[in-house]
Amino acid sequence: MLLWLIFTGYTSCLVYWMFLGFGRSVRMEGSLAYNVIPLQTIGLYIRHFDSFPIRTWTINVLGNIGVFMPFGLLLPLLFRRAREYRGFLLLFTGPLAGLELLQMVLRVGSLDVDDVILNVLGASSAYIVWKVSDRRWAVKRVEVK
Repeated sequence: MLLWLIFTGYTSCLVYWMFLGFGRSVRMEGSLAYNVIPLQTIGLYIRHFDSFPIRTWTINVLGNIGVFMPFGLLLPLLFRRAREYRGFLLLFTGPLAGLELLQMVLRVGSLDVDDVILNVLGASSAYIVWKVSDRRWAVKRVEVK
């Protein structure tokens, strides 16, 4: 029950940040902002590292990795299907892509494939930590018997 509360609360906070946080508001007019070319935005940040304030770089690169790491731990604990990496990727990336698309349509941000790449990198790195920990615990459970 506690894990579900953490998952629901954390997800709600992220949805708020994605759609209303940082002074965002829904706009129905104006052009759609999107990038569907993998590594274009990430490459821009890396090539022109010294052109961006460190705060911008940190939020857009490290923030997109770090803020989704909890899902790498929570999803496999809450959903049996997410205990295998393929299932984890489907459960994580499907809704994430939907939220990115919704950000673009509502014009509260952009659809950026690089955001998805960074988000998946963050969640996947935490998933690896969970997987290694789970295997170690499984070995210890077998040894105790």
